[in-house]
Amino acid sequence: MSEHAATRYVLPTTRLGGAALGLTNRLVRLLTGAGLSLWGSRVLAVRGRTSGEWRTTPVNLLTLDGERYLVAPRGHTQWVRNLRVAGTGELRLGRRAETFHATELADQDKPEVLRAYLRRWKFEVGVFFDGVDEHAPDAELRRIAPGYPVFRLAR
Repeated sequence: MSEHAATRYVLPTTRLGGAALGLTNRLVRLLTGAGLSLWGSRVLAVRGRTSGEWRTTPVNLLTLDGERYLVAPRGHTQWVRNLRVAGTGELRLGRRAETFHATELADQDKPEVLRAYLRRWKFEVGVFFDGVDEHAPDAELRRIAPGYPVFRLAR
């Protein structure tokens, strides 16, 4: 794992930032649970890799060229680890739940997806990308790719 990938984990750098992020996640989860999607938000449900219990978290669903993707802007989080093991999960919006199968993209296949993700949600997740934005060259996006898991979803 690259040095950059090793630093891509969950915790924000400040306590205040962490509180704001937690509040934002709760708000998005509440609205999405009520059936109101904010810019493509969904509640991701994945079975825990050891407990087998459903674990949920708000995510941004990206559609690019007819394909759907989940990007982990905070790196190798628990939902990423659970999805790698389970290979399947649900995207929930209100009372609707859509089952999907996930395939993780190889690092060399991520630049176009990361660019589209940053173009759409940089205002929300840019802080996790250490100054890299949608204008970065492909080489820079490939350099950071190991730290940002990306999954292609199939119904």
